[in-house]
Amino acid sequence: MSTQPKIKVENLKLWYGDFEALHGVDLDIYEKEVTAFIGPSGCGKSTFIKTLNRMNDLVENVKIEGTVELDGKDIYKKKTDLNLLRKKVGMVFQQPNPFPKSIYDNVAYGPRTHGIKKKSELDEIVEKSLRQAAIWDEVKDHLDRNALSISGGQQQRICIARALAVEPEVLLMDEPTSALDPISTAKIEELVAQLKNDYTIVMVTHNMQQASRVSDRTAFFLNGHIIETDTTRKIFTNPSEKETENYISGRFG
Repeated sequence: MSTQPKIKVENLKLWYGDFEALHGVDLDIYEKEVTAFIGPSGCGKSTFIKTLNRMNDLVENVKIEGTVELDGKDIYKKKTDLNLLRKKVGMVFQQPNPFPKSIYDNVAYGPRTHGIKKKSELDEIVEKSLRQAAIWDEVKDHLDRNALSISGGQQQRICIARALAVEPEVLLMDEPTSALDPISTAKIEELVAQLKNDYTIVMVTHNMQQASRVSDRTAFFLNGHIIETDTTRKIFTNPSEKETENYISGRFG
């Protein structure tokens, strides 16, 4: 396991208007590992993951205090380049959300916005990203098909390829399999296991079996607090906190 935090969060608080959704969260996220967030619905997992690439900036009446450091630099500093931040910290959402364009144009979208125009270069990036997302063999003969015309599981892997195409360092995944069938879910889980060789991955999941299968570390959220964070093995076999044990054993949530 890595000893070097890629992301360091200290005393992070977040309000939606008057409602405090996160209460002084501290967390280290380590390089080239999968960190899973578990906890009941509405406990702050998705809110928290969106603070890691400032997606909450897009929500009205949000106030954030505390620090989130990526490679030692606070991403909430005024001069932060949000385009560059979101290039480094990519995101995959719960519902597959490909653009209503061809498979090729979905994956080439990010590189084009960052100034890559040459077709041979784009071809290379598109193929590499689709291979990394374990979907190249399924789509290579019809890259001009509309991405909305393929199955949900394939759409989600196109969205992962789209996120990978700009060469991020961190990949945030907010319940990436909750809308998918078991076979597609298994493919995404296999993919996550491969991708952590090259990327730092943070994953919100409602599925505790999934967290235990794919993650190296797990953070348990409850009512806007992190109750406990540790290696996944320890959280699932010998948690330190009573609330964690109650949740893992299905006594609530």
